[in-house]
Amino acid sequence: MISQITKLQKGQVKFHGIIETIRDKKSMQFVILKDFSGKIQLFIDKIKFPEVGEVFSKLIPGATVIVEGELIENDSVKLGGKEVQVNKVEVTSYAEANPIDEKTIIDTRLDYRWLDLRTDKNQRMLKIQTLFVNACREFLIEREFIEIHSPKLIGVASESGSEVFEVKYFNSKAYLAQSPQFYKQMAIASGLGRIFECGPVFRAEKSHSRKHATEFTGFDLEFSNIDTYEDVMIMEEEMINFALNKVKAKYEKEIKEYFDVDVIVPSLPFPRMKLKDVYEELNKRYNYQCPEEEQDDLTTEAEKLLAKLAKDKYNHEFIFVTDFGKRKRAFYHLRKNGVPQGYDLIWKGVEITTGAQREHRYEILKEQAKEKGLEKDVEFYLEFFKYGCPPHGGFGIGVDRIIMNLLELPSLKEAMFLFRGPERLTP
Repeated sequence: MISQITKLQKGQVKFHGIIETIRDKKSMQFVILKDFSGKIQLFIDKIKFPEVGEVFSKLIPGATVIVEGELIENDSVKLGGKEVQVNKVEVTSYAEANPIDEKTIIDTRLDYRWLDLRTDKNQRMLKIQTLFVNACREFLIEREFIEIHSPKLIGVASESGSEVFEVKYFNSKAYLAQSPQFYKQMAIASGLGRIFECGPVFRAEKSHSRKHATEFTGFDLEFSNIDTYEDVMIMEEEMINFALNKVKAKYEKEIKEYFDVDVIVPSLPFPRMKLKDVYEELNKRYNYQCPEEEQDDLTTEAEKLLAKLAKDKYNHEFIFVTDFGKRKRAFYHLRKNGVPQGYDLIWKGVEITTGAQREHRYEILKEQAKEKGLEKDVEFYLEFFKYGCPPHGGFGIGVDRIIMNLLELPSLKEAMFLFRGPERLTP
């Protein structure tokens, strides 16, 4: 890899790369060659190695080559103070002119996403995502969580019975899972105690907002023997604090350079507010009046204003909102005095998590499913609780929303390897 070569002092080297730029002069050429790990400058003496110069003179950015040559130190080279004086080259693929650049609109860039992902900025974005997810894994494995991989083809519509994709499954129907929720809880009923999963999630929503996609990556966890949903919030805030510390330590300078964003590691604990108090504060501070019929849930406008409220009231980027009405909360949320024992976590005005203590008692869970008209749809799920299940809770994070917020990108289209929306199924 180029990153390994740049750590050497000098000597003969041979490596693969993609041409980023070529400066072709009368007697010499300067080429910037890159791979996923870094970049290096090549120097070609066209008089000494005319056959090498002839090859490079026919190439354009995007072509791939194998080069051999002498690595030397050269203080005049801005790219790390080293260059490779090439004496041999082999072309592994030719390229046509790139039809896009960073100024091209995002929907056109998505048509050529494999080219769009070649930019330094996008490659940094995916490396940062990798580190964040790995840090979450590291945090949980240290606390004896087990990683599972639940099926995404399911026999009944999960959770609500709506917003699911129906697919042909031999001579019957199947559905793409909206979340791994039921299987996370099955794992708890299995006695696994602490589990997590990172995988695809499907939502058949015809939404065109910056934060919605029809397929995205969810990072979900569930753990048993909790006392209240406060235990779930503590687990989440500590995990996010741990992961963002890791990101800041490795990529703080690059995030500032490429995205002009300061990485702020959130202090613990995160602020918490009841939904009723949120609306009172938004009204008092910013004159926001939520329609009465929507006051049991967070409106989109209120969610956006929470970025300002969290900053003004707590000097914090994150805020937990609790005490939602049961109308919009899932039937499997445990309730106390009729109030679902769950929360949303808002970061920079965007919901990144819904979490809760789950109802683990069979008869009560059955009644709550019946109340939502789902009793028949979730019969298989209710079976998990007939044979004993400990108190438990968990949450799900949208990985792509995390990256969108962290890097302050315009939308999920910029934050995902490949975006899927109501009008996009390619490439």
